[in-house]
Amino acid sequence: QVQLVESGGGLVQAGGSLRLSCADFGRTFSNYVMGWFRQAPGKEREFVATINWSGGSTYYADSVKGRFTISRDNAKNTVYLQMNSLKPEDTAVYYCAGGRRYFSVGVEEDFGSWGQGTQVTVSS
Repeated sequence: QVQLVESGGGLVQAGGSLRLSCADFGRTFSNYVMGWFRQAPGKEREFVATINWSGGSTYYADSVKGRFTISRDNAKNTVYLQMNSLKPEDTAVYYCAGGRRYFSVGVEEDFGSWGQGTQVTVSS
């Protein structure tokens, strides 16, 4: 079972960058596909990016492709989301998630473990 804790959120101006981290305090991190999702005020949670267990395959939502990069360090039990060229519409609570499968294209049902979320606010 993974136990996920996100960090790295904050307030940034449009065009700026942030890097989110998600640490897994469980024991089977390397066996899990990992993903990032986000939920803006008044909206449903949406998929952002996923990365397979080895880090060799990634998948992004069209809205963040070319701006965000997901990566993982299995030795540190940590997954990252590097966010560049941030826009006000990226403002949301960002959630880290883990799923006991090889890969996912961002279907929420693939992920059984979730972090508590970290707030990202992008000012215009």
